[in-house]
Amino acid sequence: MSRHYYSCPLRWSDMDAFGHVNNAVFISYLEEARIDFMFRLAPGDGSPSFSGGSVVARHEIDYKRPLVHRHEPVTIESWVTKINAASLTIAYEIKDEGQVYVRASTVVVPYDLAAGRPRRITEEERMYLLKYLDDDAATGRSERAESAKDKDKDALAA
Repeated sequence: MSRHYYSCPLRWSDMDAFGHVNNAVFISYLEEARIDFMFRLAPGDGSPSFSGGSVVARHEIDYKRPLVHRHEPVTIESWVTKINAASLTIAYEIKDEGQVYVRASTVVVPYDLAAGRPRRITEEERMYLLKYLDDDAATGRSERAESAKDKDKDALAA
């Protein structure tokens, strides 16, 4: 499985009154990484894949530690955990070497803007997404089991 890496710059305006990146700003960081993954890296020159539009059906975010403003960008690692007929789930980690600030996932639904309704994932899109499909997801390992394991680790670390 491949992973997508996005180098996300931090802006001074991203900070809140407590001196760290505001929780709502992380949604924008995820969006930047997702757009880079789905659109700029879409397969083939001139391919219409992912260009017709998409909508976010769900975000889930676990804030692990505060991210304080600095000049160096943060890395956003993305991969696919689920591919359905008309939706996909992208997982993310916002991190530096050895430090994870956020773990998140987004359910994305391809959308036909002209028709004003969701659409199915095309075969070309599916082939592209499969390159980024988590090995555990491909073998049927449960995301919930992994999430529970992460929560147990976090509780032990606290």
